[in-house]
Amino acid sequence: MEAVLASFIAVLGTVLGSGVTYVFQRRTTERGEHFARAEKLRQERIDAYCAYAGALLNYRRVLVQWWFVTHENRPDEDTPELQEHVYELRYAAQEAMFRVQMISDDPALVELSERILEYVTELHRAEDRDRLNDIRERSRQSVRDFIAAATPHVR
Repeated sequence: MEAVLASFIAVLGTVLGSGVTYVFQRRTTERGEHFARAEKLRQERIDAYCAYAGALLNYRRVLVQWWFVTHENRPDEDTPELQEHVYELRYAAQEAMFRVQMISDDPALVELSERILEYVTELHRAEDRDRLNDIRERSRQSVRDFIAAATPHVR
């Protein structure tokens, strides 16, 4: 009888040990998967936020160039290619904005991304050089504000 009891205790200990090991391994695996998902999302956010800021700066740069061409009597530089380039960069900025909106879970950041694109787009509507400088500074600061608002989401 002692042999049966000893065998039963050994089997029970083995089963309990296996069960406990399974629980710990499962938790470790879940923790690892959670970390991997969080890190992937973090990297995707970094990529999206950087791409949007870069697209805004490129769009902003070409709008300023277009403003000088159209407002400072340079008709030979106001080509269909320049206008097409402006539109391409606007579409690139919009696409990057949509990516930010899809990946961000912060409504304030989504709203800020839309507002910044509006500020940058206003550049070509400036009536004079003073207004252009005001809009340039506001759009430059709004890009900085976007980076500052996005930074906590990737730390």
